[in-house]
Amino acid sequence: MYVCVCKAVTDSDIRQAVDGGVRSMRQLTRETGCSSQCGSCAQLAKSVLNEAVAQTSERLRFLPSAQMA
Repeated sequence: MYVCVCKAVTDSDIRQAVDGGVRSMRQLTRETGCSSQCGSCAQLAKSVLNEAVAQTSERLRFLPSAQMA
């Protein structure tokens, strides 16, 4: 689904950015351009970002290598 129509950023793009290390709206905007034009997507983008970060954190919790670090 498109989150930011102005910059053609999808929820998948946001999840991919999180997989690449993005953890904040500032980073997301810098990486994707999301919410940098009209800003009407900011609330939805933040929601998708937070959900993706939470899912990533949950996955990392169960990785054996993450527990060893």
